[in-house]
Amino acid sequence: MLENKGIFAPHAKQVDEAKQGEVFTCDTSNPTDKHFYIESYGCAMNFSDSEIVASILSNNGYSATTDIESSDLILINTCSIREKAEDKVRKRLRIFDKVKRAKPDTMIGVLGCMAERLKTKFLEEEKLVDFVVGPDAYRDIPSLITSAEEGERSVNVLLSREETYADIAPVRLNSNGVTGYISIMRGCDNMCSFCVVPFTRGRERSRDLFSIISEAQDLFDRGYREVTLLGQNVDSYKWSNPETNKAVTFANLLEQVALVNPLLRVRFSTSHPKDITNDVLHTIAKYKNICDYIHLPAQSGSTRILELMNRTYTREWYQERINAINRIIPGCAISSDIITGFCTETEAEHQETIDLMKWAKFSLTYKFYYSERPGTLAERKYEDDIPYEVKKRRLAEIVAVQLEISKEHNDRDIGKTFEVLIEGDSKKSKDDFKGKNSHGKLIVFPKSQNLSPGDYVQVLITDATSATLKGHIVNE
Repeated sequence: MLENKGIFAPHAKQVDEAKQGEVFTCDTSNPTDKHFYIESYGCAMNFSDSEIVASILSNNGYSATTDIESSDLILINTCSIREKAEDKVRKRLRIFDKVKRAKPDTMIGVLGCMAERLKTKFLEEEKLVDFVVGPDAYRDIPSLITSAEEGERSVNVLLSREETYADIAPVRLNSNGVTGYISIMRGCDNMCSFCVVPFTRGRERSRDLFSIISEAQDLFDRGYREVTLLGQNVDSYKWSNPETNKAVTFANLLEQVALVNPLLRVRFSTSHPKDITNDVLHTIAKYKNICDYIHLPAQSGSTRILELMNRTYTREWYQERINAINRIIPGCAISSDIITGFCTETEAEHQETIDLMKWAKFSLTYKFYYSERPGTLAERKYEDDIPYEVKKRRLAEIVAVQLEISKEHNDRDIGKTFEVLIEGDSKKSKDDFKGKNSHGKLIVFPKSQNLSPGDYVQVLITDATSATLKGHIVNE
């Protein structure tokens, strides 16, 4: 029996190290003889895409299964942002191939960001999959399956300037029934030199406001109490209302989602420092149910490195945006992405990044050493000249700095009381609940018989680690 390593879950989230996902159950059952199994790697957008794929399959006679060996269709939703994620996908495909050899009628498909670049390798050279489909072609999956059943390996990796999947109601694969993702846009027009996203997901296009609000309302009506609005750069969301001919900005959208219900928490990811406006910040400050938490990737603390990365802002611009957040939303938690060891980065520039982290006092950072991706501007223009051991050492230094900052952050919360949305049982003990406050901090506390996931509760913080706050319920 093959080990079940988790389904429907992001196996390699954009965190410090790729993590194995948890097992999730699907919130729909479709009596059928056909079953699909899906794994997702990478960012929250990939996980959201898997929910769209699940909806398409559900409407075509498939039901989800957690048993890989009994599945008729095995799908892997891929990520190209780091070489490590690609290595994991290859390993998983070889395991899937063993399943297929034992059950030859099983179909195997590769989805997502690796599809375009590695389609020939997967289909023709290694022959590990039956079909390959890119992020804009998920509607074509049923026909690709039919072709594969007829013995024809097939591919559709065409990018679109219009596809947003706005009319597809995602099948929610996250079993907690409390938090959900809403994709508000697709693609990216920024050409950061290290990033493959513009080449794998295409140009930016925004969903219409009405479909987003409808999805948020539907989630709330079904018991969800938190939504995260997703986009590669949410601040560049822009949709023109055909009824009024007025442009809807991200600040406008954020307000409309907040107005769905005051009990519906609203988060968003990811913002770009060059685009986040004071209008967005004032909207966050205006509504209690918009979380006081902003993920604002810095990538580097060196203006020269930022220019090589084509981030289109300077260290000083980034610091001004941090100052604006702190001024308009006092106490707002800010997290960031950091890439160390980018091409030609000096020790002094590495220290500039560490100094920026200490100055900004990020509550959390997602940290990586630079991994050159084929086809990116950096791969074509710059030499990846920082030795691996230097990258690892610099990353370790950044990790150590962030651990210290995070612990200081959390220690300051001891003695404070926060409103916490209960998400479910703590991983370590079924006697405890886990949930997050508005700042996105994980809080663990003893259960109460009167409460359940989806409830809000006041929790007094009594202890802290660098990653978790601990406390107990007050004023129940």
